[in-house]
Amino acid sequence: MYKRLLQSVREYKTVAILTPVFTALECLMEVLIPFVTASLIDEGISGQNMNAVWKYGGLLVLLALISMLVGCISGALGARASAGFAKNLRHDMYYAVQKFSFTNIDKFSTASIVTRCTTDVTNLQNAFMMIIRIAVRAPVMVIFSMVMAFRINSQLALIFLAVMPFLAAILIGLSMYVHPIFERVFNTYDHLNSVVQENLRGIRVVKSFVREDHERDKFQGISQSIYKDFVKAEKLLAFNRPAMQLFMYGVMIVISWMAAHLIVIGDMTTGQITSMMSYAMSSLMSLDMLSMVIVMIVMSLASCRRIYEILVEVPTLKYPEEPVTQVADGSIDFDNVTFQYSEKAERPSLVNVDLHIKSGETIGIIGGTGSSKSSLVQLIPRLYDTTQGSVKVGGVDVRQYDIESLRNQVAMVLQKNVLFSGTIKDNLRWGDANASDEQMKHACEQAQADEFISTFPDGYDTYLEEGSSNVSGGQKQRLCIARALLKKPRILILDDSTSAVDTATDAKIRRAFREEIPDTTKLIIAQRISSVQDADRIIVMDNGQINGIGTHEELLRTNEIYQEVYHSQVKGGEENG
Repeated sequence: MYKRLLQSVREYKTVAILTPVFTALECLMEVLIPFVTASLIDEGISGQNMNAVWKYGGLLVLLALISMLVGCISGALGARASAGFAKNLRHDMYYAVQKFSFTNIDKFSTASIVTRCTTDVTNLQNAFMMIIRIAVRAPVMVIFSMVMAFRINSQLALIFLAVMPFLAAILIGLSMYVHPIFERVFNTYDHLNSVVQENLRGIRVVKSFVREDHERDKFQGISQSIYKDFVKAEKLLAFNRPAMQLFMYGVMIVISWMAAHLIVIGDMTTGQITSMMSYAMSSLMSLDMLSMVIVMIVMSLASCRRIYEILVEVPTLKYPEEPVTQVADGSIDFDNVTFQYSEKAERPSLVNVDLHIKSGETIGIIGGTGSSKSSLVQLIPRLYDTTQGSVKVGGVDVRQYDIESLRNQVAMVLQKNVLFSGTIKDNLRWGDANASDEQMKHACEQAQADEFISTFPDGYDTYLEEGSSNVSGGQKQRLCIARALLKKPRILILDDSTSAVDTATDAKIRRAFREEIPDTTKLIIAQRISSVQDADRIIVMDNGQINGIGTHEELLRTNEIYQEVYHSQVKGGEENG
């Protein structure tokens, strides 16, 4: 796992290596300072030698300046390395998600991916910064200080070694106990982000149903759960610092007591005891810093695993070695297709579907909620792969195509219409990045969108707010249809994408399809019979299977489901009239 994560260091590898080098140099300067201070006290002050005072005083200033310089360099390099590591991690995760199939995306929620790209990466960035600086500084400082302490007095230095096993036991015990808590916390963060996103997206529904209190209670419950877990973890970690300080000051007291006896009998000088106390303080403070590093690493372990899951997720769509790049025509063949979204699904969404559509046909698809209408059409541009059987476009199995070439020839307008922040032109050019103003206007005329766009003060340069809140549902649908038409696809799929427009506008859109794109295969999923009744053929879906197929007149004579839907809508229309 760690090897894969460290691959994201890449171009920042040099600065990541130089950071601990300069950190070690900083430690060396800091360790030499007490040593020189001892000479200053013993030879200069106690010996009343001003030449020694100037000599060692100047050396101390030089060491302090060098320490400051290499410390600044180390900090700057460390900040660049950690920020670059985080930048590359986000880049790698984002690009990995772009390669996911719908099956992979279904595995991770949107909120979870956002949390992993933000909170988890920040945790890892902080941990990486500590590892290349503090995790190097602390042990190096301890080692250097121990060497110098043994050089001064080995008996006092052994006191350091005596307490280290106890400190290590405390750190390891806390780490093992706290890690599962942090892992649970970050999973709860996913849920919290999901609730916030859902609330903000549906804020109009929340307010119209006066459900603010319910949403506040839901948010409070999840937030309280995070609070309890963090408090529990922090209480345990709060024990770490007092324990470290207890041992630290205990060692200082023991060293002071023993050193006092050594000074009395003449085995140590005042300068040596001063240096020894400095090394003792440096060693124990370094261990204290090391404990903070370990705490940060423990916190980041859960984040490491969550980021690693995104990076190593294998797209379920397999690509051929020699892909087909040209789609011959818009013919579609479903050969004994069975499909289920995951292995854990209780039953397949589609069962033994055999369907053959000629290029240029207009096919209506109708059926009740959950009849797998959308599942059927999502197999055509290979958003999912079949579980059994094959789907062919232009006579070629979709699994043999270059995925980009296939999807460029299949335009889909999904149930959930998505427009992005930007101008109307920006959104239309998703269909054709090089479309001229005339081409965009023509596509919008076909989709019956030009008439409302022309009423906006800025026309096609009108800025669409986040979530397209400044256009209606029907206007959004028509813009999405226009965007799809700009692709000039061989296959056009409308997945219940005229549900928010009136029947008159719906009829105009269908007439434009017949007149403007007669060679394009058109699949229209709809709930209204009127939206599909003039199609070449209509497919009736029921429980993942084709219940009937034929023209409007044929199905009225032979298919019970179609008859029931037709009569309910006609009767409902008459009653409303």
